[in-house]
Amino acid sequence: MTTWITICDTCKRTGWEETGMQKTDGKALAEMIEVAAAGADGVKTRRVSCTMGCDRACNITVQASGKINYSLGTFEATTDDAVAIVEYAAKHAASENGQVPYREWPQGVKGHFVSRHQPLPE
Repeated sequence: MTTWITICDTCKRTGWEETGMQKTDGKALAEMIEVAAAGADGVKTRRVSCTMGCDRACNITVQASGKINYSLGTFEATTDDAVAIVEYAAKHAASENGQVPYREWPQGVKGHFVSRHQPLPE
């Protein structure tokens, strides 16, 4: 089953305007996640404009049909964060119900979880 990483490409971290960046933090993170996810088993990515979590930018969700889904935030546009997100998503994809034991979480996602969403009823 495919696990989707949904990335908010409009996220801007505090002070973004002063950095002179030509693209948003979310767009930069999206690009890094897409590279890290290339070839990852059971993981696909998509971008959306605004997940309404601006206070916790940068935001992503990890989702799969019939599984528990997660919202995560406060990421930086770094390769380390992108790799950790993809590693977690691959574990989510491999799990039966979307639950990944804490001891298996990549260090880079710990402390970034915002909410957990139960699967929709059939």
